[in-house]
Amino acid sequence: MTAIATRPETGQRGTSAPPARPRDSERLFNRVALGTLIALALLWLVPLAWALATSIRPAQEVVTNPTGWFTAHPTLDAYGEIFDAGKLPYWYANSFITSILTTVLTVVMASLAAFALSQTRFRMRRAAFVMLLAGIMIPGQVLMIPQFLALQSAGLLNTYWGVVLPQVPNVVAVFVFKQFFDGIPRELIDAARADGAGWLRTYWQIVMPISRPAVSAVTIFVFVGVWNNFLWPLLVVTDPEMMTLPVGLTSVQDVFGVPYAQLMASAVLGAIPLLAVFALFQRRIVEGIAGTGLK
Repeated sequence: MTAIATRPETGQRGTSAPPARPRDSERLFNRVALGTLIALALLWLVPLAWALATSIRPAQEVVTNPTGWFTAHPTLDAYGEIFDAGKLPYWYANSFITSILTTVLTVVMASLAAFALSQTRFRMRRAAFVMLLAGIMIPGQVLMIPQFLALQSAGLLNTYWGVVLPQVPNVVAVFVFKQFFDGIPRELIDAARADGAGWLRTYWQIVMPISRPAVSAVTIFVFVGVWNNFLWPLLVVTDPEMMTLPVGLTSVQDVFGVPYAQLMASAVLGAIPLLAVFALFQRRIVEGIAGTGLK
C-alpha cells in the first residue's frame, strides 16, 4: 500500500490563517493621516488654550507681555469685569432661545422638504431639487437688505422672530436629510402606505424615528451656526437686552477699548457652550454625515 500524502488545508477546524500584515504603504498612510490630524487639532486648540491662559492673567502682566502664556498670580478679574460691565445673562439667554428656536424649525422644515423630494413622486421633482441646490450659490449677504425691509415692515425688529425666521431656510440641511432618506428601503414606505398611513403619519412615525443620526447632525450644525452668527443679529437687534452673545460681547470690547484679558475672557465665555455640544455629541455628527442609508 502506498501512503497518500495530504497537505493540510488552511480552512480545517482548529487552524487559522495568520493575520495579514499591513503593507508598508498602509503604515505610511496611517502615520501621515495621524500626523495630519494631530497638526489640525493643535492648530485649533492652541489659540483656545492661549485665550484661556490670557484671560486669567492680571491686566498689568498682559499689557507688559501680551504674548505670554504663564502667570504666577492667576486671577478671574477679567471675567468679573465682563459680568459687571455688560448684560451677559441676557445675552446668553437670547442666544439659547434664538438658537433652539431656529434649530427646531430648521429640522422640521428641512426634513419635511427632504421627505417630499425623496419619497414622494410629483412632476418637476428633480427640477425642484436642482433649483433648491442652486440656492447654495446665492450669498446670504445679497438677501440681507430685502429681509431687513420685510422684517421692518412686519414690525419684527428687536424681536426673537426677527433673528430666527431668516435663518430657518437651510439648503444644506435639506440635502443631508434627503441623502439619508434616499437610503431608506422603499418597501418600508410602501408597507406603511398599504396599512393606511398617510404621508404625514409615515413621515412622523416611520421615517423620523429611524433618522436620528441625520437629525442629530443637522441639529448640532444649525445650533452652532446660529450661536456663532454675528452679522444678522447685529442688523436686526439694537436693544442691549435683546442682543445675542456675539453681538453683546462687541459692546464689551467697546467699553474696555483693547484689553486683551477681557477680550480673551469674552472669547472663552462664547466658546464654552459650543465645546460642550461637540464634546457630548461628536459621535452623532460623524454618524449623521457618514450615514446615507440604513445598514
